[in-house]
Amino acid sequence: MNAGVDGGGATPVGSRRAARRTQTIEEILGLALEIMGEAGAGSLSYAELARRLGVRPPSLYKYFSSVMAIYDELFRRGQRAHRDAVAAAMHEAKPGMDSIRAGFDAAARWTADQPVLAQLLFWRPIPGFEPSPEAFAPSVEMVGLFRTALSQAVDTGELVPAGGSEEALSLLSVLAAGISSQYMANEPGRRWKESRYLPLGRAALDMFQAAYGASTSEP
Repeated sequence: MNAGVDGGGATPVGSRRAARRTQTIEEILGLALEIMGEAGAGSLSYAELARRLGVRPPSLYKYFSSVMAIYDELFRRGQRAHRDAVAAAMHEAKPGMDSIRAGFDAAARWTADQPVLAQLLFWRPIPGFEPSPEAFAPSVEMVGLFRTALSQAVDTGELVPAGGSEEALSLLSVLAAGISSQYMANEPGRRWKESRYLPLGRAALDMFQAAYGASTSEP
């Protein structure tokens, strides 16, 4: 029998250990989201995680070096999922304002589906937590998607050149953040179609287009 391998053609021991490690990491992250949903995004502790996992707190250090490392992984996964949902919706829409509207709608629906992660991504609920560059990278990529869409809206004549500026991009971000923040503060857990705030992205973009639309004079 080869060292490190069970007999009978079984899965190598190393592979089983890796699978168990992955399973435990997923369980830790799932419990972390459960705790955050019950007691707030800033409520994680090794003691409570270990209690729910049925291990001693020092055992968690084999998987995450600190609670902040758990937050960072949740942030990374949340940003990737959010980016992917928005990117998919924008890709299916016509370039320009239609793409922006589709992205806004997808972001709002994702926020309604993932309110706990949305708090971590879009607020600052954890004192001292700063996401790592790797965890933050999907957010930068998503900003790039909207920057490109604004440029396309200028090219199609839907927006004046100022509509493709960094100022316009910042305003777009403020509109999205304001809507999601109002939802998370006032309607946590409410579904998208029942929300007063999340569907307002459409009206907000109407105002945005009115401010930067091709019929307006250049600022």
